[in-house]
Amino acid sequence: MAEIESELRHYLEGDVEPRAALEWSRETRAVMVDLKFCDLLGTWQHVSLPVAGFGEEAFEEGLGFDGSSIRGWQGISESDMLLMPDAATAILDPFTEAPTLSLVCEIVDPITREPYDKDPRRVARRAEEYLRSTGIADTCYVGPECEFFVFDEVSYASGPNEARYRVDAREGYWNSGEPGLGYTIREKHGYFPVMPHDTLHDLRSRMVLTLERLGIPCEFHHHEVATAGQCEIDLRFQSLTRMADQIMVYKYVVRNTAREAGKTATFMPKPVFGDNGSGMHTHQSLWKEGTPLFADKSGPAGLSALARSYAAGLLAHAPALLALCAPTTNSYRRLVPGYEAPVNLAYSSRNRSACIRIPMYSDSPKAKRLEFRCPDALANPYLAFSAMLMAGLDGIERGLDPGEPADFDLFEEEHDIGTVPGSLAEALDALEADHGFLMRGGVFGEELIRTWIDWKRENEVDPVRLRPHPLEFSLYYDA
Repeated sequence: MAEIESELRHYLEGDVEPRAALEWSRETRAVMVDLKFCDLLGTWQHVSLPVAGFGEEAFEEGLGFDGSSIRGWQGISESDMLLMPDAATAILDPFTEAPTLSLVCEIVDPITREPYDKDPRRVARRAEEYLRSTGIADTCYVGPECEFFVFDEVSYASGPNEARYRVDAREGYWNSGEPGLGYTIREKHGYFPVMPHDTLHDLRSRMVLTLERLGIPCEFHHHEVATAGQCEIDLRFQSLTRMADQIMVYKYVVRNTAREAGKTATFMPKPVFGDNGSGMHTHQSLWKEGTPLFADKSGPAGLSALARSYAAGLLAHAPALLALCAPTTNSYRRLVPGYEAPVNLAYSSRNRSACIRIPMYSDSPKAKRLEFRCPDALANPYLAFSAMLMAGLDGIERGLDPGEPADFDLFEEEHDIGTVPGSLAEALDALEADHGFLMRGGVFGEELIRTWIDWKRENEVDPVRLRPHPLEFSLYYDA
């Protein structure tokens, strides 16, 4: 097994020839191949076949599937599409019963043989290509902090005559009145407790060790602020597309490891009322020829002029970015003014209620980065990371200035700093009005943006807006 794990790490580095990936599958005695791809909204889809029927030609010719059955993609009259496996993404799936070679795919039109405009992974690759074409930098490094909840049980229903949900975790503070051992976590007291209060330490360690075996370097893991199983596992920074690939694996590992333990994991930003929500604080920096570009000890918060313009681009386009980075109606149950949530359109060296924080843990130029705190992990990582990069580049190309950092109490002191949109509907309106920066270099297509806005309005905003809320019965039923 140790030899296999070493090979897993190897096959996530650099270019890999299809023949090498197939030879490795034989060495690991894989009997199945699983082809995974990311749909428009950020969910992995997959199809499997025996390894005996999967040859080198599949990497060149592709494998056909029905694109009309994937959310937001093709119509029924043009449904045929091709999966193009990327040999460099080869891993041995850790959760299948039969040894299975797992490959991430991109999508190609079978008629034109051109990359599909609405393939999220191809958007990320175009964003990296655009970055290099500008001459500003050659690499965008991304380091997300994905938070999630692990519950012992969940149930929910929405019908014409009912709407309800219930989540529970043994460590939730509401269980303190039930017979037990008393080690529940008080509301908002979940940050860094040791066992026995932290009941999920061993589960997170299993997740981390699985990710490490798959070639995904991890940093800290810990319990987060909220009661009832809020967790965080940090991944070591990687280049943009590579990190988006790793986020998809990360979520797959978290969910399936929890399920193996008889628990359920969710990346929903706000599943528990009154306690902290889950975000995906996204650290980012630009490098050129191995040199970091964001550091200048003489600049505000230690940032270079280029980094400050990048931050200004993020702030200028933040309302539109949130349609992709905080892309659900539930995201805005977390992004609420007056709490620790990052809703203020400002940057700060320490203030966590600012949209952008500048970590000050290290003076090393290599550690200098921006942390955009608004996103959550329900974002499609390929689209979200690409959109943030494009906003930052727009700030650089236009020479925008974010002013001085907001290193004061944003709750206590008067200021005229704006805030992020208060709902998904507002964010979608902002994206509709401001998306030209995303289309530079052909990174995002007009059709993709239009499809995203229409899908979200029709399938998420309107159903939530039109449905009676359970709390309304408490407020109004007998009024």
